[in-house]
Amino acid sequence: MEVLIQIAQLILSLSILVSLHELGHFLPAKWFKARVDKFYLFFDPWFSVVKKKIGETEYGIGWLPFGGYVKIAGMVDESMDTENLNKTPQPWEFRSKPAWQRLIIMLGGVTVNVILAFAIYTGLLFSQGEQYLPAEDARFGFVADSLAREIGLQTGDRILSYDGGKPFQSVNSIVPQITLDNAMTLEVERNGKPEVVKIPQRLYKDLIKSGGGGFVSLAFPAEIGGFAGGSVLQKAGAKEGDRIISLNGSSVQYFEEVRILLRGLRNKSTAISLLRGSDTVQLSLSVPASGLLGFTSKPADQYFQLKTREYSLMAAIPAGAEKTWTTLVNYIKQFRLLFNPEMEGYKQIGSFITITKLFPKGWDWVAFWNLTAFLSIMLAFINVLPIPALDGGHALFTIYEMITGHKPGEKFLERAQMAGMILLLSL
Repeated sequence: MEVLIQIAQLILSLSILVSLHELGHFLPAKWFKARVDKFYLFFDPWFSVVKKKIGETEYGIGWLPFGGYVKIAGMVDESMDTENLNKTPQPWEFRSKPAWQRLIIMLGGVTVNVILAFAIYTGLLFSQGEQYLPAEDARFGFVADSLAREIGLQTGDRILSYDGGKPFQSVNSIVPQITLDNAMTLEVERNGKPEVVKIPQRLYKDLIKSGGGGFVSLAFPAEIGGFAGGSVLQKAGAKEGDRIISLNGSSVQYFEEVRILLRGLRNKSTAISLLRGSDTVQLSLSVPASGLLGFTSKPADQYFQLKTREYSLMAAIPAGAEKTWTTLVNYIKQFRLLFNPEMEGYKQIGSFITITKLFPKGWDWVAFWNLTAFLSIMLAFINVLPIPALDGGHALFTIYEMITGHKPGEKFLERAQMAGMILLLSL
């Protein structure tokens, strides 16, 4: 059921993104009197689920739910319909329009994607605000996992800044910021004293490979806030409010330390010590192969004072624009990692399955719209790349024409489109 909810969210998000992206091509084509033969949500090889012709345009829904398209007469596109290109150009064809009009038509989809992300971020900031925990307010510090310990971080360190005082936006931004900015040092507070930890370049390769895991997690007491159904720990005798203080003789202070220790105790009989009030309780259980005991922590707001930024509509508009820009810049930085052989970022290229897993397992509208805004930014950037078969490739040839006064031949555009499609399908 959880997987179906994730798939449903992905399909809805893609439907919104693709429909509006193609609308960004459709509207300027109509404004400039170019004939639009088809407007489709999803692809329709061999047959359509629904179709209806209104005027000169056939509107429809295909059966392959991974995209969509607008077919503009006289344009070499993914349909590779070149039947009319050997005939005399007609006034209503795309190829007969002035270069500046063709450029607007081609960049319309990317423009709409950016506007959509801006609108979503503005709406979320206005309606929800931003709740976050500043890094300096992590009063218990952080739990250092294997990658953090390798570079010299210790559990309990308070991570304050990087590269000589650059601040972190929040606790959750620590790993993205140091990775995307290729940080050289971390400034931490350890036992009340300042320390500088150098970051070796190999850390980033390991962080990318692990998806950001194995580094640091927010530290807070290992108190049991609740149990999942069939909890192994509850069956062994644990109660809500108990505090885990040791696992197999290893002392425990923080919730995340329990998770790390359990990784090495799968399928093993384990002794657990709990603090219940002023009493110490000893339990014994067998850790499942999953390494999960079926319990949750107490809510974070019981340990920390989370901060909330609230926005009026007038304040949300520039904040939404800033968030759109920051998201785009960070995505470009991530994209850059694909071409760094030392980082091996190319190995982390995902698929529709990867994107599906980003969506929450339960329906969460705030998470849904945040992800849709991010995917809209991603779609805009990918489409504007100067690769034939993408909007950016078409735009590049048109800009060349506007500068030189020479239009690339139709045969050249056909071959470039085919080469671009082969490249994209290979990726």
